Amino acid sequence: MKYYIIAGEASGDLHGSNLMKALITKDPNADIRFWGGDLMQKAGGTLVKHYKEMAFMGFLEVLINLGTIAKAIKFCKVDIEKFQPDVIVFIDYSGFNLRIAKWAKENGFRTNYFISPQIWASREGRIKDIKRDIDAMHVILPFEKEFYEKKHNYPVNFVGHPLIDAIEGRDSVDDQQFRKDNNLDPDKLIIALLPGSRKQEVQKMLNLMLSVVKDFTAYQFVIAGAPSLNHDFYEPFLKNPNVNFVTNKTYDLLSVSHAALVTSGTATLETAIFKVPQVVCYKANWLSYQIAKRIITLEYISLVNLIMKKEVVKELIQNDLTTHNIRTELTKILEGPARIDQIKAYDELEKKLGGKGASKNAAALIIENV
Repeated sequence: MKYYIIAGEASGDLHGSNLMKALITKDPNADIRFWGGDLMQKAGGTLVKHYKEMAFMGFLEVLINLGTIAKAIKFCKVDIEKFQPDVIVFIDYSGFNLRIAKWAKENGFRTNYFISPQIWASREGRIKDIKRDIDAMHVILPFEKEFYEKKHNYPVNFVGHPLIDAIEGRDSVDDQQFRKDNNLDPDKLIIALLPGSRKQEVQKMLNLMLSVVKDFTAYQFVIAGAPSLNHDFYEPFLKNPNVNFVTNKTYDLLSVSHAALVTSGTATLETAIFKVPQVVCYKANWLSYQIAKRIITLEYISLVNLIMKKEVVKELIQNDLTTHNIRTELTKILEGPARIDQIKAYDELEKKLGGKGASKNAAALIIENV
C-alpha cells in the first residue's frame, strides 16, 4: 500500500519513525512518502519536507509566517495528488494537518490520525472538523478515549503511548562511559536541562534555568541540545564551567540524571518514564501567553499532571518562573520526601500509559482501516 505521513516537529519525527517501522514490518511492500525528520528518513520512505522548515512556535510567530505556511499547504496538496496514497496519516501538528485533512476528505482520500490534536486543551470546537474529516483516530493518552467517546460520541482507538516503546527499545547506557565520552565530571550528580527544541523557546528558557547554577555547585548541569539546533547556537550558554552540553542524546542524558528542569511538552513525560524527578518550566512571549491563557482551559500544562489528574510535578508558569522559585523547587526534588513521592507517582503513571506496543497497534489499525 501507499502511505502519506505528515509530522511537523521533533516528537512527531520520533513517533513517525516508529510507526513507519511497524508499517513496513506488517506491510513489506509499503511505499511511504512523508513530511518529518531525520529519524523518519532513517526508517525508510521518501522525505518530502523536513520539519525544521516548518518549526514555528507561538501565535505571533505563526502569524508572521502565514505566507510560508500557505505555500507549504498548497505544495502538500499537489504532492499528495501526484502520489495518490491509499491512506494519509496525520501525526499531531494540528494547525497544518487539519487543513490538509479537510481537503483530503473532500478529494476522496482515506484519513487516519495518530496522536490526536489536543482539542481537550483548547479550541474544542475542532471536534466538528475531526468528525467530518478523519476516518480513524488513534489516541495515545488514556483520558483522550473518554473525552472523545463519552463527551463527543466519536469512537477512537487507544493504542498506548509510543514513548514506552521508544524508551524501552533503546540500548542501555553506562553511566561512567557516558560521562567520559561527553567530558562530564565523573563524580558529580547530573541535573539535566531540557529547554525545548525551537530557538525561540530555548532562548527564553535557558537563561532562567541557568540562573540557579551558582546555587548548586555540588552538581553539574547538562543541557540537552536539540537535533534541530547546531552547537554554535548553544555556545553563549556554556560559559560556566559547571554547565556542559550534549546534543541529540536526550534519552542517554536522562538515563544518568539525578533531576531535571524541563520545558513543558512531551519532554515532561519522557523525563517521568526515565524516573527522573523534575520541575516543569514554561514561559512564552507576552502576547502568546495572553492569548493562550484565554483559550486553554486545563488545570495543568504538563502531561504528567494531566494524566495523573493531580499535581505530581511542580509547574512554574510565566511570572512564576523565577530564579527564586526554580531554586526552591529544584532543592525539594534533589533529596527527601518530594523526590520519593514523584518517583512513586511515576510508577503509577506508566501503568496508565498502557504498556508496550503503541506503534504496532496503530500500524495494524491503519492497515485495517484502509
